Amino acid sequence: MSSASVSAKSNGTSRAKFRTYRSALNYLKATTNYENLPPAGYDKRNFNLVRMTKILEHLGCPESKMKTVHIAGTKGKGSTATMVACMLRNCGYKVGLYTSPHLLSVCERMTIDGVPPSEKEFAKVLSTVAIAAERANGCETLKEEIANAAAASPTRRRNIRDANPTFFELITAAAFQWFADNEVDVAIIEAGLGGRLDSTNVIKPEVCAITSISYDHMPQLGTTLASIAEEKAGIIKEGIPVVSAPQRPEVVQVLRSAAANKEAPLYFPGENSEFSYRFESNRTVGPHTRLSLTTEQSRFEHLQVPLPGEHQAINCSVALSMIDQLKTRGFEIDDQKAIEGLSSVQLRGRMEIIRDEPRILVDGAHNAASVEALMRAIGQTVPYDSMVVIFACQKDKDVAGMLRHVQLGADKIIFTSSGTARSADPEELLHMFQEISGKMAQVAYNLEEAVEIARSACTREDLICITGSFYVVGAATRLFGNGAE
Repeated sequence: MSSASVSAKSNGTSRAKFRTYRSALNYLKATTNYENLPPAGYDKRNFNLVRMTKILEHLGCPESKMKTVHIAGTKGKGSTATMVACMLRNCGYKVGLYTSPHLLSVCERMTIDGVPPSEKEFAKVLSTVAIAAERANGCETLKEEIANAAAASPTRRRNIRDANPTFFELITAAAFQWFADNEVDVAIIEAGLGGRLDSTNVIKPEVCAITSISYDHMPQLGTTLASIAEEKAGIIKEGIPVVSAPQRPEVVQVLRSAAANKEAPLYFPGENSEFSYRFESNRTVGPHTRLSLTTEQSRFEHLQVPLPGEHQAINCSVALSMIDQLKTRGFEIDDQKAIEGLSSVQLRGRMEIIRDEPRILVDGAHNAASVEALMRAIGQTVPYDSMVVIFACQKDKDVAGMLRHVQLGADKIIFTSSGTARSADPEELLHMFQEISGKMAQVAYNLEEAVEIARSACTREDLICITGSFYVVGAATRLFGNGAE
């Protein structure tokens, strides 16, 4: 029996808090969810580790009961984390993987050996976490307190919000508890927003990684790459090896300084190892990217990158370098088994064809650098006559940068809403786009309307691309019959 369960019984609250998955979701919907809200100030009032630490203490510190790997960055975190998880799993380890956001079901955010919790399992572990959160907060009915906040004074509402755990904190704690309950060997943890104040930054990992850093979440993280890098570098721990993707000079300087302050070894593929990649195409596998990475301990030669797009070669090099560093931490890893595991990588919502007639491709490219990489990858790997892009994004993004890149690949663009309070207004997107491009563009006020407009403009050889936000990608996936929640 877990320590959390023992603690629950000793306090007279052994019964399940949520009897159904739906009741667990309703509980989460009552919490503060910064993923769906307009940008909040990125300070210790809105983002801190105090609440998270208290919840985990009341759970018996489940995050300390497993080995972990921590990944931060602007783009490529989910891809890199999934590659590491697949390689370790094929080497015989029981692997937990925690990523965000989700496309269809909140259960997707946590998996063990590629399998998410059942709805029953999720409700059970969230019950445990909610009870711990109430004790950490010094109240017996946290759900009622959250619900009653709407009727309170502005000051009271603010105090309730500051004291109560957020959606992301609860989900992160649930993942840690579920991994500990199931005795995973290692958990691969993707940071959410930033790194320094992110709820995941309570772990003591075996290795850290910083994927490519570019402009994103600027109202919270800062308007320069250096300031953004400082927040991401907050995951670096004392003496723990750090692997970074190739970065801009100002980012490299920040990472070197942060690593030196923590006496943490810092590795860049190509600097501390031999690294190269190339794009090629053949009749057997079609267009793809291959890479080679050689270190003192590992030799990965001419590997086929498992995900499309040259940018995925960079992510793959980080994942392989992390595997290399885990060897120095005592992990028993066979290179050939790791390579075989890499070939099994699949990732929903990234360059995914969700319908054949007409062809509809979805990709959660949610910042300017990701949109640029997507347009290049489509041009390299997907044949089409013309492409209609359905685009929606969050308003705290580098919108102008995203629009500049999307117009390079699109023949026509339909702007719509991502369906959240953070969504950029489609009319404003159209106005901004018309200032930088003369290409055809129009507005649709919901995804269904946008898809109908796109279908009417497409022939059999054309392509519809839905991108700009994971929320619109999730909505598109539901629309075409793969819904959940």
